[in-house]
Amino acid sequence: MSATMLPDNTEKSLDMLLIEHFSGKVVRKDLTKLIKEGANVPVYVLEYLLGMYCASDDEATIQSGLISVKRILAENYVRPDEAEKVKSKIRESGSYKVIDKVTVKLNEKRDVYEALLSNLGVKNAEISDTFVRDFEKLLVGGIWCIVTLQYRFEENQKGSPFAVTDLKPIQMPNMDMAGLFEARRAFTAEEWIDALIRSTGMEPSHLKDRVKWHLLARMIPLVENNYNFCELGPRGTGKSHIYKEISPNSILVSGGQTTVANLFYNMSSRKVGLVGLWDTVAFDEVAGINFKDHDGVQIMKDYMASGSFSRGRESINANASMVFIGNINQSVESLVKTSHLLAPFPEVMIDSAFFDRFHAYVPGWEIPKMRPEFFTNQYGLIVDYLAEYLREMRKWNFADAIDKWFKLGNNLNQRDTIAVRRTVSGLLKLVCPHGEYEKEIVRKCLEYALEVRRRVKEQLKKIGGMEFYDVHFSYIDLEDGQERFITVPEQSGGGLIPEGRLNPGTLHTISVGGSGIPGVYRLEIQSMAGSGKLNISGPGQKEAVKVAFDYFKANASRVSASIKPGEHDFHLHLVELQNNGTPDALTLASFIALCSATLTKPVQSQIAVMGDMSLGGTVVQVRNLAESLQVAFDAGAKRILLPMSSVIDIPTVPGELFAKFQTSFYSDPVDAVFKALGVE
Repeated sequence: MSATMLPDNTEKSLDMLLIEHFSGKVVRKDLTKLIKEGANVPVYVLEYLLGMYCASDDEATIQSGLISVKRILAENYVRPDEAEKVKSKIRESGSYKVIDKVTVKLNEKRDVYEALLSNLGVKNAEISDTFVRDFEKLLVGGIWCIVTLQYRFEENQKGSPFAVTDLKPIQMPNMDMAGLFEARRAFTAEEWIDALIRSTGMEPSHLKDRVKWHLLARMIPLVENNYNFCELGPRGTGKSHIYKEISPNSILVSGGQTTVANLFYNMSSRKVGLVGLWDTVAFDEVAGINFKDHDGVQIMKDYMASGSFSRGRESINANASMVFIGNINQSVESLVKTSHLLAPFPEVMIDSAFFDRFHAYVPGWEIPKMRPEFFTNQYGLIVDYLAEYLREMRKWNFADAIDKWFKLGNNLNQRDTIAVRRTVSGLLKLVCPHGEYEKEIVRKCLEYALEVRRRVKEQLKKIGGMEFYDVHFSYIDLEDGQERFITVPEQSGGGLIPEGRLNPGTLHTISVGGSGIPGVYRLEIQSMAGSGKLNISGPGQKEAVKVAFDYFKANASRVSASIKPGEHDFHLHLVELQNNGTPDALTLASFIALCSATLTKPVQSQIAVMGDMSLGGTVVQVRNLAESLQVAFDAGAKRILLPMSSVIDIPTVPGELFAKFQTSFYSDPVDAVFKALGVE
């Protein structure tokens, strides 16, 4: 299909709408692709040039514009391997224009600012302090510019013969927001979402509706101040693309060491770091983040909570959003069952207080790996125009939009409420920048916001325990009074405790592990003809199982006269299902499993055994009852077996959680066997 052919009427109408209402501010994205493949420059640099020469639907104009853009890139864009050739041109002609990334530093010895041109390799070209004052980002991270360089060589000169005489950042000079709002009214919400996604280079007609919302969510940090965003997923899904290529207002910090001075505040130079000069600071490959300063994570926590931080005597405010992106190497199913979805973060950052500051966790595993058909050949906004629109929207706030139609459920605490409102505000700034929104679009934004915050809360529950048990997020429709609950797809079903009857001798127990947090353990016992021997495998406390075996040999006849322990050999295997370390309560569960195996009678389906016993048969109550019940519920248990002595702890359990189970109480170990096997 040629670039000019349009696949169907929908495509055509969206293209026509963009050309009609954003005249001079749209570009055909296949042109960007065409040139991008031959020039390693960010998309916003290319489209700045394409916008100047190819913003038309006339094929002849586009072709002549393309020739101009290619010529400018050929003559002025500095390829690193041709740097010496360009330096020679500057020397021969005395003055020359180049397109390059410029970073500036102060040379204190000579009291002058010096520019580093990345591709050209010129390290200390003198630059006027006027440019530095006008464009502060030159000092932090650098910006792409059209630069006029002069060459003047003198004997014994201290500095470089190169000097910057003119500099123009590749950014839109001004932004007509009223014009954008007016133009937006010509689009439906769905058309506008497609137009935004096309503007970032993706083709929405090949993407599911849910994936489109994930791609929109990636833009929230660019429109919302102090927004904390996380996306983890497989490689090749374009997680960092938007922060590196699409906006000149965001900076991508590649994984590795960073410092408080670079990120927040340099005490010696008294200059604010990246968070003061960029709209979004994105950390690529979170697994590699490493602060040289021991207080780095603490300062980051303060900043993410309040948008301010303290250094020395100063308290400094900044607006930059924080983005954390990285790879998940295991399958999401196994992570959900055995660990948590924030596991790729470095050990020093795995802290519930740090993660609680995340406003959203987007499921990167739902976004498909990028293939050629996912990139668009249609029209979209020039990314430079898009970036300026996103930046201008940071001045607005739509957080109160939900109050007109909805109320948040009672499981959301203050942090959850702030996170949900921020996400709704960000999505509405993207979808309805003109501030005119209907109930259903606000509902969609609200449901998405509740899901991405609940995903954070679900992981906090696994890391921090019962403090974060209230994850059943909901909202109430003020018109019909209906409460609707929002789930996260990957959490549903639990699945560690499967439906249906297990084999005799197999059961699940909830116990506090070596990590101090309750976990799910599976006991599997095989019974065969023998002489009363016990073999134990797996990571459990062998002593606890031996105590259970001794009690079993002494008391089996109380369960059933048909049990003859001396006529069987037993192999007990313990499986840790959540990597929680050695369980502290195993004796009672082992006794029930031994009885089940010998009687060849399975325990009741989806039952979780809790509590423990001593060698003398004294029942021990459950540690951390509320947390243990939450773990049982998440794992898929429908029935629970509790010691009578735990009744006093029931008031500590949220009522709605306790009501999820069919509960049986036992008074002694033999009673526990009967209740577990369903024998009254």
